[in-house]
Amino acid sequence: MIKEIDSHKLACIIAGTLDDKLGKEIAILNISHVSSLADYFVIVTGDSTPQVKSLMESVKDKIKELFERLPNRTENDLRNRWNLLDYGDVVVHILHRDERNTYAIEKFWNNAFSIPENEWKEIAKEYSIYNK
Repeated sequence: MIKEIDSHKLACIIAGTLDDKLGKEIAILNISHVSSLADYFVIVTGDSTPQVKSLMESVKDKIKELFERLPNRTENDLRNRWNLLDYGDVVVHILHRDERNTYAIEKFWNNAFSIPENEWKEIAKEYSIYNK
């Protein structure tokens, strides 16, 4: 179990966990230079409301297991179609496809830097359930 981790690696491991659980359209935005809210946003799409909830639970469980970290807060809308996990330096947005299209977080944060998929997959590889 590793307790200390930088925000970039944490975001990549979260993205890898979401990928393992079949989350879609995973994006990591480095917002550290445009906002004091966090260093990174991890954004993922779920195809159904149960999958949105499952993705949220998977991230919470994995990060607790690896780093003994719980989110500072969690939020979700009344229909459980947008879940948010706030780890302070990394904020995870888990959205149903319709909400992802409606709110277009990446367009709003268009000044943020995107982390390439091959980069976060490489960093997250050692924590993947498929790598054991």
